[in-house]
Amino acid sequence: MLIQTDPLRELTAQIFAAAGCDRSEADCIARHLVDSNLCGFDSHGVIRIMQYVDNLRQGTVRPGQQMQVVRETETAAVVDGNLGFGQVICEQAMELAAGKAKQAGMALVTIRNCGHMGRLGDWAEQLARADLISLHFLNTTGLGMMAVPFGGSDRRLSLNAMAFCVPVAGRQPLLLDCTTTVTAEGKIRVARNQGVPVPPGTIVDEQGRPTTDPNDFYDGGAVLPFGGHKGYGLNIIADVLTGALSGGGCTAPDAEYLINNSTCIAIDPDPLTDREAYFGEITRYCDWVTDSPPSEPGGEVIMPGTFEHRTRAERQGAGILIDDTTWGQIVELAVSLGVETRIE
Repeated sequence: MLIQTDPLRELTAQIFAAAGCDRSEADCIARHLVDSNLCGFDSHGVIRIMQYVDNLRQGTVRPGQQMQVVRETETAAVVDGNLGFGQVICEQAMELAAGKAKQAGMALVTIRNCGHMGRLGDWAEQLARADLISLHFLNTTGLGMMAVPFGGSDRRLSLNAMAFCVPVAGRQPLLLDCTTTVTAEGKIRVARNQGVPVPPGTIVDEQGRPTTDPNDFYDGGAVLPFGGHKGYGLNIIADVLTGALSGGGCTAPDAEYLINNSTCIAIDPDPLTDREAYFGEITRYCDWVTDSPPSEPGGEVIMPGTFEHRTRAERQGAGILIDDTTWGQIVELAVSLGVETRIE
């Protein structure tokens, strides 16, 4: 089903308001979920509505929470999310990081005990709008333990993620937003809802054997780290930089509910460079790279972040395609909460 952005955002907000969030919190969650769909990250978009409402009902995420600063210096802070919605807590934490970075030139903010934070690139883009470079790492403390270590055969790793963003004057920011595994769990969920296989080399079944059936993953299988030992190494580093540094904990077995921890480093380039020369060099370099002759007729070389920017612009106009299974789940949930689902 093809749905325009504004009606989908309004429906999503109404669902969360009916589930127990105040309207400002519901709007915040809806804005970020729908924007994930807009920029092509359907795995972190409205397909998460059902998961989030389940978390609310189970008490594993709490409405109405604000970040709590646990430790703080001029350039760093530890923030506790109090099991609040990641979309709300992360917005607040990025505001804190931006303020510190603007004052000191650089800042580190690490977040613990937070609900699902959604698309990590959201928070990188928020800092880019403040003209700040940023590096982001994310882990879960165990419920997201869905990946095999390099050379292993069972679930030992969380689906840890990284994002890096560099604003560029007069252009869209350079943005790399990726998991340390071959794919995000949400994309496997999308494939299952669409009834299609995942690409070869993405997952293994419960016995550690390669498979393309997304159902095998949910029957005890696991996703692989990208690039073999390289993605595995990055996964370990991301877990330590988030779980250990924040105090929220690294991946561990027997977790009862999902908690995200994240560490962000924000950098203000202005004290370090001549602004005009700095952006001029980035522009020159990007143009030189993208001018490489395409490997295939009609192809092109694009910068990190171009896909998200183009997809957002395209879907803003054309609408967002929601598969029938996901849409049916959203409608069923909305009806159970007394929310009108008629989309014009």
